[in-house]
Amino acid sequence: MKPGALKALVFCGALLPLAWVGYRGYTGDLTANPIEYITHHTGWFALMFLVSSLSVTPVRRLTGWQPIIRFRRMLGLFAFFYGTLHFSIWFVLDRFFSFTEMANDVVKRPFITAGMTTLLLLAPLAVTSTKGMIRRLGGQRWMRLHRLAYVAAITAVFHFWWLVKSDIREPRRWAIGVALLLGLRAWWMFQARLSSRS
Repeated sequence: MKPGALKALVFCGALLPLAWVGYRGYTGDLTANPIEYITHHTGWFALMFLVSSLSVTPVRRLTGWQPIIRFRRMLGLFAFFYGTLHFSIWFVLDRFFSFTEMANDVVKRPFITAGMTTLLLLAPLAVTSTKGMIRRLGGQRWMRLHRLAYVAAITAVFHFWWLVKSDIREPRRWAIGVALLLGLRAWWMFQARLSSRS
């Protein structure tokens, strides 16, 4: 399959979660609590795409499959897209555009604080994801800025963990995945420093 066709396929696949929600809404099958279902659905996929984007470099280094690097930016942008939907549904349908209630929740409810932090961390990464912004910032500064994606993954996991409260099995799996990705990155950075000294 040609790279362009594969990229288009991945793009269409990334829209399937949204299409599925739309279909369930059209058929009246959004469970007894549709707002909660849509909110959790978009949040889960925001985390999935964020972790997937962070997995691209390790997969490339471990497998040698270089073309996968082309999907990293797209996956990161879809993480921001679903994260924005996640926030918008909560703000519009749950808080009815009330900035006061939103601010109170951010201050008083730790899982919302973590979620808002995640979205704020992802916003500058989405804005600077273009080739033009890479040139303007310079490669090194751009790379340092985009390390915030790892911080965003951590705060996203905390958001999920604190949300579920009792049954932490799923957020714990995400936490292990993020920890492994961070561990690989730390190991490779350590090896690079050793190589530079030798």
